[in-house]
This record gives sequence, structure tokens and C-alpha cells, in this order.
Amino acid sequence: MYATRLLADPGETYRQVDINSRINGASPHGLICLLFDDLLRSLRLGALATEQRDHPAKSANLTKALALLFALESGLDFERGGAVAETLSRFYRGARETVMEASLALDAEQLRRVAANVAEIADSWRTIGAR
Repeated sequence: MYATRLLADPGETYRQVDINSRINGASPHGLICLLFDDLLRSLRLGALATEQRDHPAKSANLTKALALLFALESGLDFERGGAVAETLSRFYRGARETVMEASLALDAEQLRRVAANVAEIADSWRTIGAR
């Protein structure tokens, strides 16, 4: 079934091959970057689907965004991360709440604000990795 779905959508097939190749060679830091990239993509596509009233696409993208926010939060190391981990945990929880509210309210702008905030954190994470 999975292979059938990929064959039916060449774009999805390419995306999965690209993701798998990037995951296999990624460092732990790089894996978090991939999560951020996928999260931003899901939030932006969710906002677009919301505007277009494409409810199945909105639901699929925002469900994925919520799962990615949960994954980012669950990967935090509170012992080593201290106050930064606590702050990020609050941010991820708040972002999940906002995504759920925006989904129910069909508020694409609110989803874009979440994406902009996530992008700032992702940029900071990339800067840390460049050092």
C-alpha cells in the first residue's frame, strides 16, 4: 500500500527518497534541522490549504505539524538543557495549542505566525550547528 501511494504521486516518491537519503547521513543536530524543515513545510502547506478550504490537505498537514512539534519537545534533554529546554518545551506546547486553535478557526494567518516563530528557532539551531 505504501509503495502504491508513492508510485501514484511522483512528487511524494521523490520527497521520500530525498528525506531518506538525508536522514541516513545526518548527525543528531542535522536530524533536528530536518524536523524543523518538515515542520515548516507542514505549517505553510496547512496555511495554504486552510485558505483554499482544502480540508483534507489542511488536516493532513496540520496533523503532521502537531506530531513534529511533539517530536521536537519529546527530544529535549531537560537535565543538560536546563532553562533553555524548559523554554523550548513551553514554546512547543504553545505552538501546538495555537495550531489546533487555528485549525478549528480556519485561521491561516495564525498558522503563518507559528511558522515564522518556528523559523526563528530553526535558524538559531542552524547557527549553533555551524559553530
